[in-house]
Amino acid sequence: MIAYPAHHLLAPVILVLAVAARAETPTTDWPSWRGTSGTGAVAGAKPPVKWGDTQNIRWKAEVPGLGFSTPIVWKDRVYVLTAVETSTGAAPAAKPETAPPPPPDGGGEGRGKGKGGKRGGPPGGPGGFGGGMKPSSTYEFVVLALDRATGREVWRQVARREVPHEGKHPTNSFASGSPLTDGERLYVTFGSRGYYCYDLSGKLIWEKDLGDLRTRNSFGEGASPALAGDYLLITCDQEDGSFIVALDKRTGREVWRKSREERSSWSTPLVVEAAGRRQAIVAAAGRTRSYDPANGEIIWEAGGLTENVIPMPVTGHGMVYVMSGFRGYSIQAIRLDAKGDVTDSPAIVWNVRKSAPYVPSPVLSGDRLYMIKSNEAFLSCLDARTGAVLYQDQRLEGVRGLYASPLAAGGYVYLVGREGTAMVIRDANKFEVVSTNQLEDRFDASPVILGKDLFLRGHKHLYCISEG
Repeated sequence: MIAYPAHHLLAPVILVLAVAARAETPTTDWPSWRGTSGTGAVAGAKPPVKWGDTQNIRWKAEVPGLGFSTPIVWKDRVYVLTAVETSTGAAPAAKPETAPPPPPDGGGEGRGKGKGGKRGGPPGGPGGFGGGMKPSSTYEFVVLALDRATGREVWRQVARREVPHEGKHPTNSFASGSPLTDGERLYVTFGSRGYYCYDLSGKLIWEKDLGDLRTRNSFGEGASPALAGDYLLITCDQEDGSFIVALDKRTGREVWRKSREERSSWSTPLVVEAAGRRQAIVAAAGRTRSYDPANGEIIWEAGGLTENVIPMPVTGHGMVYVMSGFRGYSIQAIRLDAKGDVTDSPAIVWNVRKSAPYVPSPVLSGDRLYMIKSNEAFLSCLDARTGAVLYQDQRLEGVRGLYASPLAAGGYVYLVGREGTAMVIRDANKFEVVSTNQLEDRFDASPVILGKDLFLRGHKHLYCISEG
């Protein structure tokens, strides 16, 4: 079903999108988990369309432990996060139980006191349906810097050693949030295990502990921070006491904090500039909210998504596209010049209630909006301006489930399956398979594309795929 106001094709709104402007020039660095465009489309790149364990592998580097964090690339370095299990049984003392200060807006504590644990959580405590039991092993939470040309390890830092306070979903990891950089500093998230800032040679500048999250059914954590000018924006949506906080990127000092009436969600903020104003857009089950990054004030908000929101929004054509695919489907195109509560208003240009993704984020390439159905091997493509279906639920033969977010580059769309099968399709209004490729690894992190290189982070190795 497609629904949109009858006047949705009136004269367009004049918007200035900083991320769209960046997308027009070739991408040479990958500073955050979805790159620089804010769309999932990569300008000026032509990576291989065919590869395998013995074909077009420029290098592969073993990565210790396990992490689903997407690597980032800056200049001659690749940065990746992982969690390494080091022992079983008795563990060192955990970090002190210190509650964060009340937020400046007068809301409650940053962590609630729900029935599931002494600092909040779902009824019945951690380890419920779908989640994992609290581990007894000590983990090292590790930051790796690799040489971009060879995959050789340049430096490594252990940010923290501790036993995680709760379990995780079997398909999650303890290092699922991705790092980011402003070209001077590396910002690292291990969620409840802390946030860290390093210089690019690996020297620790500051660290920040925002307390322990209690996620739904102990599914674990996975949202990444976002940069907005001098502020690092962090969303902490959990079962009780959710909030968004801005830290000074140079010092880690808390600048502002706002309570959020949300339960657990895992979507990363999208920072855009529209009509000269910066916005940080966070999708969630209760409301999608646009914040002013300078002070945390809400610019606009809209209801309409389902539970367990994970996909990061994408932006283009004067709109932001938000979606969710758990216990129902919802895709919304919302005008970036919206103000106030725009639920069920003309500011929602169109909405579609089918075939939305659960974990993978969408791709906007020109007028085409691509998305996976739930986590299944079905692809849909909509007209981004109107929501009209170009094709829907096209079977990706040979692929068994996807968590990685697709990317578009060089006239193709890259889709990486969880069991090592990756498909390349034509970036076009009609579905056309260009190639199907296989690696003997498992993949949950999203791909990175720069120039002629495709970086894939598997459970065991990080691969650089390139021709010649």
